[in-house]
Amino acid sequence: MTASTVFRHFDELQPWSDRQHRLECISITAETPDVMTFTFKSDRMNWFRYLPGQFITLEIPTRPEPVMRTYTLSSTPSRPFSVAVTVKAQAGSIGTRWLFDNLRVGMTLKAFGPLGDFTLAKHPGEKYLFISAGSGITPMVSMTRWLADCAPQTDVAFVTCARGPNDLLFRSELEGLTGHMPNLSLGFIVESHTPRALWHGLRGRIDGAKLLMLAPDFAGRTVFCCGPAPFMNGVRDMLAAANFDMSRYHEESFQPVVPNSDEVNIAPGDTEAATTLTFTLAGKDVKCPPGQTILQAARGAGVRIGAACEGGLCGTCRILKLSGDVEMNHNGGILDDEIDEGYILACCSRPLTDVQVEV
Repeated sequence: MTASTVFRHFDELQPWSDRQHRLECISITAETPDVMTFTFKSDRMNWFRYLPGQFITLEIPTRPEPVMRTYTLSSTPSRPFSVAVTVKAQAGSIGTRWLFDNLRVGMTLKAFGPLGDFTLAKHPGEKYLFISAGSGITPMVSMTRWLADCAPQTDVAFVTCARGPNDLLFRSELEGLTGHMPNLSLGFIVESHTPRALWHGLRGRIDGAKLLMLAPDFAGRTVFCCGPAPFMNGVRDMLAAANFDMSRYHEESFQPVVPNSDEVNIAPGDTEAATTLTFTLAGKDVKCPPGQTILQAARGAGVRIGAACEGGLCGTCRILKLSGDVEMNHNGGILDDEIDEGYILACCSRPLTDVQVEV
């Protein structure tokens, strides 16, 4: 698609739909040796509608089976013709490692979303404190980029932590934004640095004293926190110990509480209470005991439904319910208009009657 084509049909562009379109990789940027930014456009002529700080889930074609991986968007919806994810390849990773080793410009991937409640659009405040560690900086960068484009006078204290100066993602860009955002203050904390590294910032780990230095008025701010679970636990405890109003604390997590087992045992006498679950495309009818999810029943019957978080958060297991009633307890992984159209999330939907699904 050429630029002239886009301009010629600008008024005809429709929003990207994960049910109709795929993502085409248009650039790959190495941020650090183990962090890359992958930028995508729609494989058709579409624009992207989402909230800053939301995430998407990519279906990554690993072998023998594809895997689902959820990544926060580092891009901003104020620039709606592409989206980007900035990801770190952890030791032993499968999906992200495949992206690093195999994804090339021009290739397409199936994606789900965008979704998520970790956004200042849903938790507004008069002024903000963004606290992150490592690649947890990505939703903060998305929200800051959006503010720079749409509300540059917003008061933001941006604190990010890393192992060393070379691991501080987006440092140059953030420093450049301070010239455009007069109320943006930056605080960088590194655990250590080599003697050759020129570093005049704070060293060690974030604590109450460092927070007071970087954001002395933190008690009056709305806080967004993202990073490894131990980091977020520490920040949460630190703020609670300072009598911070935790109703204004928000953190990003892709690990909701889910059952430990995919199996639900049928107690004696419960067989008659089981409902019939029909997978129309697979041509299978299975008995679904009370309490079992559609995803669990599908796995037991050998029917594949893609799933990532399995806690009603990422939306990858969305399927169309053709008939019947279910109880669905999701965590924001499906939109109201999708529910109105008959879609459900298989991981958190339990049949109340006989149910038919398009799988």
